[in-house]
Amino acid sequence: MSAEGKIRTETHDRIFKIIIDNPAKKNAFSPAMMEQLSDALTELHNNDSYWVGVICAEGKDFTAGLDMPKFFGPNAEKRNFKEGNVDAFGLQKRCKKPIVTAVQGIVFTIGIELMLAGDIVVAAEDARFCQMESKRGIAPLGGAHFRFLSRTGWGNAMYHLFLCDEFTAARAREIGLVQEVVPAGQQVERAVEIARRIARNAPLGLRAMKEAALKYIQAGEAMAVAAIPEIHAAVMGTEDAKEGIRSFVERREAQFQGR
Repeated sequence: MSAEGKIRTETHDRIFKIIIDNPAKKNAFSPAMMEQLSDALTELHNNDSYWVGVICAEGKDFTAGLDMPKFFGPNAEKRNFKEGNVDAFGLQKRCKKPIVTAVQGIVFTIGIELMLAGDIVVAAEDARFCQMESKRGIAPLGGAHFRFLSRTGWGNAMYHLFLCDEFTAARAREIGLVQEVVPAGQQVERAVEIARRIARNAPLGLRAMKEAALKYIQAGEAMAVAAIPEIHAAVMGTEDAKEGIRSFVERREAQFQGR
């Protein structure tokens, strides 16, 4: 177990495996890890040796989300993004290869957004999902505001986005957020099995099909992505946002004032 979180990669024939490795902090993401994930996704996107990607995580949890003080605190770390890279949430540039994501344990905030930036999700039966940004005085900025909707429908999306509730893998499967639920500990093996089956098919055909499917939704997604700076501006400078982050660090219930 490394002291600092990182993103590791492995190659298994035509499968490129991307591993979130920060179990000591429930796989919470630092800015450096986000940059490493972008690099890994870009390698998958660009390298013709890789036909399918698998994203998974070490330990009991997929991810608890962002390491908040490293992103928003007074000692926030610098965030770098390389021009031309695939971004982790597929908002500016999305990976052209099929991606299967395996999740387990805690799958909070950006964990949901990361899996929705891929294509197929396999969840361990112990997985717990929550899009809780509004509990912190902020809002989802990694695509949940539109991909949750496109995957689950308006009512299901608003139910979970408004309540900021925690729900099970069975519920996630019921509403279409994940495609398979397997016994805990088998999610990565199953994701790799699915990836291997996908890799038996013609890669150019798969990419063309994914590109065509994305064209169906890209106009709406483009408008939703364009709205992210407006959402950011509307919430990040508020007193509620400051209170939400303080309450998270202090491990207490937030007291919001609506300003």
